[in-house]
Amino acid sequence: MKIALFGKTGQVATEVQRRASGDVEVQTFDREQADFRDPDAISRLARSLDADAIINAVAYTAVEKAEVDKATADLVNHLSVRALAATAADRKIPLVHISTDYIFDGSGTQPRPPEAPASPLGVYGATKLAGEQAVRDCAGTYVILRTSWVFSAHGSNFLKTMLRLAKTHGSLRIVADQIGGPTPASAIAAATIDIARALSNGQSGGTYHFTGSPDASWSEFAREIFRQSGARVDVTDIATADYPTSARRPLNSCLDCESLARDFGVSRPDWRVALADVLKELGAT
Repeated sequence: MKIALFGKTGQVATEVQRRASGDVEVQTFDREQADFRDPDAISRLARSLDADAIINAVAYTAVEKAEVDKATADLVNHLSVRALAATAADRKIPLVHISTDYIFDGSGTQPRPPEAPASPLGVYGATKLAGEQAVRDCAGTYVILRTSWVFSAHGSNFLKTMLRLAKTHGSLRIVADQIGGPTPASAIAAATIDIARALSNGQSGGTYHFTGSPDASWSEFAREIFRQSGARVDVTDIATADYPTSARRPLNSCLDCESLARDFGVSRPDWRVALADVLKELGAT
């Protein structure tokens, strides 16, 4: 199976390349080859692909910057996604598109199923939601895979921030009223490869959720990082209101992942087990 992977150095894209084996051949496209600020260029590139499936792991994820750089966020998360999805649909190439919990407003306490009404709080979530709708409108074969709180040994993420701060801080104040599923990039990568294979073999798609288990708060995630790494850091729980940011963040990022397990046989990974593997890779145990 030939997979065209948009994104090369991001967390998920890196893991897709590491986990491709056997009959899976991955061709990657970095920012120079696939500039998602240019929808026309994305369309031209997509028309030239020799692929059985496409995985799009590109996104404008700078939540704070998106509030002041709406045009770029819309180009990357929406308009170029539309261009990619339209060409994929025209050429009948299945598309796996990675999305986010930020398309929801985070109200309530129950995990949201894929069909729950969307109501993003900020520009990042709004542009990702517009990208999702563009994929659906193009009416090709697709899976939109929403995930949250991605971590790995690569790039920038909460795990690596905590390890960095642990070197200089004996105590930290961490938000405790935002709840979600920390998700290993390695598990997302494996899931997208399995989904791409199923779609290329004729399985129908749709919108699905995939996050790590169990759900936790940021402060609980931090405590587990410090416990497993052996860092001596005291964590004090604080409310989101005590850590103001320019972009609002959902309090409830819990996602119902049952339909993905039912339709594709992909179950939620235990993020605590994956955390141990990432810490070992980072030499932080």
